[in-house]
Amino acid sequence: MAAPKLRFKEFDNQWDKIKINDQAQTVTSGSRDWAQYYSESGDKFIRMTNLVRDGIYLDLSDLKFVQLPKDSNEGKRTSLKFGDILISITAELGKLGWIPEGLGTAYINQHTALVRMKDSVDSKFIAYSLSTEKYNNKLNSLNDSGAKAGLNLGTIRNFELIVPPKEEQTKIASFLSVVDEKISQLTQKHALLSQYKQGMMQKLFSQQLRFKADDGNEFGEWNKVLLGDCVDILTNGLSLDQNMNGNGFKVTRIETISNFNIDLSRVGYVDTQSDISSYRLEIGDILFSNINSIAHIGKVVYIDKDYDIYHGMNLLRIQFKKNLDKKFMFYELSQKTFKQHFESIANKAVNQASINQTALKKTELCAPCLEEQIKIANFLSAIDQKIEVVAQQIEQAKTWKKGLLQQMFV
Repeated sequence: MAAPKLRFKEFDNQWDKIKINDQAQTVTSGSRDWAQYYSESGDKFIRMTNLVRDGIYLDLSDLKFVQLPKDSNEGKRTSLKFGDILISITAELGKLGWIPEGLGTAYINQHTALVRMKDSVDSKFIAYSLSTEKYNNKLNSLNDSGAKAGLNLGTIRNFELIVPPKEEQTKIASFLSVVDEKISQLTQKHALLSQYKQGMMQKLFSQQLRFKADDGNEFGEWNKVLLGDCVDILTNGLSLDQNMNGNGFKVTRIETISNFNIDLSRVGYVDTQSDISSYRLEIGDILFSNINSIAHIGKVVYIDKDYDIYHGMNLLRIQFKKNLDKKFMFYELSQKTFKQHFESIANKAVNQASINQTALKKTELCAPCLEEQIKIANFLSAIDQKIEVVAQQIEQAKTWKKGLLQQMFV
């Protein structure tokens, strides 16, 4: 008997194999030429960028709008309804979206399949089924167009799932909805903490908000200094050939800091007998992206622990003088105003931009006395720790959900 490993105890019916078309009212796709209807406001236009890979809920952070003529036949055919399932059928195959109640009038284009299920099944359960690793991988494997990725509607119609009776479907879908809501709440909390941090940084570095000394006295004025006068080390990294096979010493690459931290899954390696100890990164070092696309130029990462990693190419290593708090200087450089400054002084080419050390050294900084620097750095570090705790909770919840999806479906 087909049954999942993890199951609500009140159910013991067998799960049966179905084809989507057996339980679907409609399987269709959107139409072309929507650009002529784009508008600043109006009805929602759901594109492939709004579909997701690791869930079923639409990502509406980048949403376009359309205004259709009232007599549009295409509008009637591709208008979305509560419970519809969307599947990307070109390029990134198998991205999903389940249409919630209250979305309002919305449409799709030819890159998306619309699956509207009969009342005999729970469409949310079907969407969750398609989001599981097993079925999503299967969707991705059913490429109908050779080198050019694509799924035709016949393939969608004939796609097979193993499902329980509707009552159990609804119970599973409701349970997973609660899990998704928890992840959503944590994600929102993470976003709010990040916004709070940005707001406090703006107030602190504009001196709108000031700390006082431990004895209650006011701190003195901030001093303007050039970055070049504040550093002991400002250097390029190892120029040795790198390998991706894990042979030798770990070294940083541009990608290592792309997420504003040290990502050890995105490092290179150098296999050498030479003494490279002077390139080993130390706690308090700052890595600065000086050769990158303009969107990533000026990114900074603080080395907060011993990663046993060496300084590689295309990133500058900055060590500030001992009379400056290194974490404070990192926070100052990570402000949006400095990101904009670095973009403005970069030498721009077609595919990438660069900042030379001479130009970087002329960057004007503003710093208070060491005691106030430490207070500011500690305050912002405490917020960062809270953000990191929530980020870990999000990852734990996602891992738990992934395990549920593996065990609650057949």
